[in-house]
Amino acid sequence: MRCQTMKKSVAIYEKSLESINGLADIDQLNMKWVPYNKEGKYRIDGSLKDPEDVALDYLWLSPLISAEKFLPEAFQMALRTASINVLQTFNAGLDNPFYKAIAAKGTMICNSSAQGIAIAEFVFAQVLNQLHPLQLQRQQQAERLWKNTPFRELSQSTWLIIGFGPIGQAIAQRAKAFGARTLVVRRKAQASAFVDQCANAGELPQLVPQADIIVLACALNASTKHLANQQFFSQTKSNALLVNVARGGVINNQALIEALDHERLGHAILDVFDTEPLPQTDAYWSHPKVTVTPHTSFAGSGTMSRWTELFLDNLTRFSRGQPLQNLVDPASFTD
Repeated sequence: MRCQTMKKSVAIYEKSLESINGLADIDQLNMKWVPYNKEGKYRIDGSLKDPEDVALDYLWLSPLISAEKFLPEAFQMALRTASINVLQTFNAGLDNPFYKAIAAKGTMICNSSAQGIAIAEFVFAQVLNQLHPLQLQRQQQAERLWKNTPFRELSQSTWLIIGFGPIGQAIAQRAKAFGARTLVVRRKAQASAFVDQCANAGELPQLVPQADIIVLACALNASTKHLANQQFFSQTKSNALLVNVARGGVINNQALIEALDHERLGHAILDVFDTEPLPQTDAYWSHPKVTVTPHTSFAGSGTMSRWTELFLDNLTRFSRGQPLQNLVDPASFTD
């Protein structure tokens, strides 16, 4: 049943609705709010409704769903819903089969750019930690030892950024601020003040040997699965750094370990993995040339507020019939 009102129906997790109540933007939107609970029921006019009986104009999958660990249940609720015009998610990557399934039902999907700033800062913190002898400096301080500690500069380094969505763009912008040269691989060429060369995946063999820093920030799909494979690592500089903030499946794990063991790559910084949490027995945990972080690159202090800002901005655009931010091309789900 569609809500009997001229207002647009907007479904939102009940606790997320509580967190944004009182914001001026909310009062001005004049929407029909449809809270949903952990049991996968919508509340309409005081009554709980099964998803099959509800048609929605807009559904927000907020980060609280993941934090409270019922994301799979929320996915099932959405798939069971009679119809959804627009779905906005807190996810940046849409490799979960749910998104392909919901897109096949005709739902438009907006992903998230809120994580871009945090992930970019994470990348630079990790890279600088590798280029600067910070641990040695702390050790020398403890020993009261006054001795020079040389380091590699980012200035004049070459960055290869694979994937140029909001995350890749934020990384490229910061790399240019350090005086680096930026090479970008993406599906479609796009001019940018932060990019020295934009190429497609077919040109990787010419780009990889130039890179001092390689950042994987692309979507995981059929064309990017195991993109970083044995051939890829046969072309890398022996002291290059690899950072993966995309998805674990973009890397062939065995090929990466072999490259590190045979000095075809300097170090790998991995925030994402095929299986999460990373199994205790995984070789990455103890590898001396691997930094493991628990899919935490998004967890900056401003990410939560940017998630909310993006939702409210897109909802405002939706109410006015304006183009939505981060609207995903349906063709991307056909890979």
